Amino acid sequence: MAIKAADMLIARRADTRARADFATWKMLAKLNGASALPAEAQNFLVAYRQLLEKMTEADASEATIQLMYKTYYAEMGGAGTPPEVPARASEPVTDTGNVTAFRRPPPAKAKKPTVSGANAKPRLPVALIFACLVVVYVGIRYYWR
Repeated sequence: MAIKAADMLIARRADTRARADFATWKMLAKLNGASALPAEAQNFLVAYRQLLEKMTEADASEATIQLMYKTYYAEMGGAGTPPEVPARASEPVTDTGNVTAFRRPPPAKAKKPTVSGANAKPRLPVALIFACLVVVYVGIRYYWR
């Protein structure tokens, strides 16, 4: 069965939205704010709690995310059965709780090479520049008298 590129794009968007919404809703539920969530979110959280009684937290979370993914895929106009979305290699496999792992950005490439050693230009200290400005100011004031 061939999967259309548009359906795969919808699938990725639905998966990303499901994972983000679930993490948000789960955190709000931990902070006792579940009553402020929409009815759809509360239904998913009830399903999550029921699954949590039968399996581990990681498995219940993934099952709930898959349920949300299928719902979002249909809402976004996906045709047929939602395709399997491949896991990203950069995503952590295990749930780390409420800690977000940040990745360092790649080092920026320097536009011009930095010069060090004997070829480096000496930089004027701020105090020297200030002293020169004071001398110029006093000279102008003296000249106008």
